[in-house]
Amino acid sequence: MEMVRLATENEISHEGARSKLAEILEKVLKAELIRIGWELEKTHDLDRLLQNLVERNSDLVPAATPLCDALVDVYFTDRYPGFDLDDPDWPKLRAQVEGVAALLKTVKSRLASS
Repeated sequence: MEMVRLATENEISHEGARSKLAEILEKVLKAELIRIGWELEKTHDLDRLLQNLVERNSDLVPAATPLCDALVDVYFTDRYPGFDLDDPDWPKLRAQVEGVAALLKTVKSRLASS
């Protein structure tokens, strides 16, 4: 998370930071799902993980939904050439970093009290 924060603060490697942020979001969602009884599944699909949260009536769904919607394709498109046609939107990425950081903080606090 710190690497992504530093990259966004210094506007270095938009695609790399965004791709890593999507990966962090994936791990946060998996941690919460495991905490509430989900059996670990090998997937990078943020939509699938979000759907699992919805099915389990997680209170994280409202915060996770816009982040998943924004980052769902990033995991793949930012790793392969030809998809980098848009100009970097640093303010948007910084807002997404803060959103993922807030989810991470919430999930960590829940794991600590479990």
